[in-house]
Amino acid sequence: MDRLNLMTVFVAVAEQESFAGGARRLQMSPPAVTRAVAALEERLGVKLLNRTTRHVRVTDAGQRYLDDARRIIAEADEADEAAAGINAEPRGHLAVTAPALFGRMFVLPGIVEYLQRYPEMEVSSMFLDRVVNLLEEGQDVGIRIGELPDSSMKALRVGQVHRVLCASADYLEKHGTPMRPADILEHTLISSTTVSATHEWRFGHDAKHRAPSIKIKPRLTVTTNDAAIEAAVRGFGITRLMSYQAAPYLASGQLRLILQKFEPAPEPIHVLHREGRYASVKIRSFVDMIAARLRADRALN
Repeated sequence: MDRLNLMTVFVAVAEQESFAGGARRLQMSPPAVTRAVAALEERLGVKLLNRTTRHVRVTDAGQRYLDDARRIIAEADEADEAAAGINAEPRGHLAVTAPALFGRMFVLPGIVEYLQRYPEMEVSSMFLDRVVNLLEEGQDVGIRIGELPDSSMKALRVGQVHRVLCASADYLEKHGTPMRPADILEHTLISSTTVSATHEWRFGHDAKHRAPSIKIKPRLTVTTNDAAIEAAVRGFGITRLMSYQAAPYLASGQLRLILQKFEPAPEPIHVLHREGRYASVKIRSFVDMIAARLRADRALN
């Protein structure tokens, strides 16, 4: 097996954290995968993986080699695609990451359309409410909400969202509607740790008043936005969501917006991808398609 193929096997095992998982991904037998990794370690004279009965983890040297191997494989793929011509049909594997609820609502339908359009493609999605390092975690494309730090990634702005406060009509009829941010301290509050890790809600300002950050004491704290929405819909209290998360429930009348004039400034949505020497057909085609879908969605613009 040549060096590039050995690298490919190693990357698959490292990313799957399993020899069996790497074998399934590459459609190889587990013994062949084990032999390939052993041959690579012997060739390099370095231990790349620590093996236990349950897990496989890269060593420090293995992590450095993994980063380089991913880059080399990606550049080789891009060179192949460039040689085949810009009209080549996308084929191969694409890894996409996005925030959990945003991914389910807006990105997954785009992935399905992409797979239906390009039958030679496979996609793995990682929908998590944390910042995923695309390079370290082997992701090709990421969708991010919020301001971006300096990065070597190519970023394409596709929309914006903002944070909103909402409650059910039943709750507001029973307990009244807050008129100023400080009024929420007299209400039952539901906090989602995926929106804010701290119990502090920031507000914008209207023409007359500048609202400070409010330290809250929620009666209910949950770890998912779905749970916060469910509790609010059931009339338990007031919760804070991203506008796209609340949109379906506002449209159906299950939730109502409050304190709209104190909403903070919008946060941008970007599609990120690694920019190589060549334009990857599979990445370019997906980015173009998902960007068009997100820009056309009224909930995001």
